[in-house]
Amino acid sequence: MSPKEYQNFAKNREPSRSVLANCVRAFLVGGLISIVGQAISEAFMYGFHMSRQEAGNPTVAVLILISVILTCLGVYDKIAQWAGAGSAVPVTGFANSMCSAALEHRAEGLVLGVGANMFKLAGSVIVYGVVAAFFVGLVYFIFGIGGH
Repeated sequence: MSPKEYQNFAKNREPSRSVLANCVRAFLVGGLISIVGQAISEAFMYGFHMSRQEAGNPTVAVLILISVILTCLGVYDKIAQWAGAGSAVPVTGFANSMCSAALEHRAEGLVLGVGANMFKLAGSVIVYGVVAAFFVGLVYFIFGIGGH
């Protein structure tokens, strides 16, 4: 079977995907993650008398912790299969990708397994984030935006 014939064969047997249903599921799960994050933030503000700004960092830390625990239990992957991009976009998706890579390569050792492979996927996100932040900061500096 030639590669072109195989592609046609595989395409004919591929299940159809509803774009609208995928968008709705992504919206619902992404929104639910945001609601949980807001509830955690409100709990920090109410329970620990933090300002909105002070509650931001511990809220992100708790969301990351929840994501890592759900990834270790195999729950987050099931959510991600159903929700698609809705679970991948927030910070919880990034934590899931880091934790999944660490779990997958833990048998290879802490340095060459977990340490080296965990940042293969996340490394590009970190690099692009740092570069984008640099350029945004440069634009702010050049145009004097946000200065005190």
